[in-house]
Amino acid sequence: MASEVATLAGGCFWCTEAVFKDVIGVERVESGYIGGSVPNPTYKQVCGGDTGHAEAIRVTFDTDQVSYGDILAMFFATHDPTQLNRQGNDVGTQYRSAIFPADDAQRAEAEAAKARAAADWPAPIVTTIEPMTEWYPAEDYHQQYWEGEGQRNPYCLAVIPPKLAKLRKSFAARSKAAVSA
Repeated sequence: MASEVATLAGGCFWCTEAVFKDVIGVERVESGYIGGSVPNPTYKQVCGGDTGHAEAIRVTFDTDQVSYGDILAMFFATHDPTQLNRQGNDVGTQYRSAIFPADDAQRAEAEAAKARAAADWPAPIVTTIEPMTEWYPAEDYHQQYWEGEGQRNPYCLAVIPPKLAKLRKSFAARSKAAVSA
């Protein structure tokens, strides 16, 4: 088994984490902050929009079960990569759509995936491909948020189920829930 890590920002990390936890071959999803200038930022600092960080996830996956390209296809399909510095009502650079490749191979695949995804969107994709910088795990209460507190959070209840439905419809063979249904 070979593991690889994808670092992705697609709006609220609670929402992207919930989607990727449902993907067959995903071993771990961690919410955190990347791409900013302040060491060890807090959620409050990142939400203020002044640190330059994005809310992001690190997806550790088994490459024998799912490829980096597949992860990127799901990423582009389950958030709106045409919205600059926002996802829905979440506005600010901390909610930008971005990919943080770990190496040149991931960078090349990210560029190819972005080009492939362009045909699926009516507006230009604004997802940035940014250098891998220091990763800061989010505070513990943000990890696995949807499985706990998120089930009682009206924002999550409005945003996450449609994202999961899209994953389960468009990538049924890749969804843990769809395959076990």
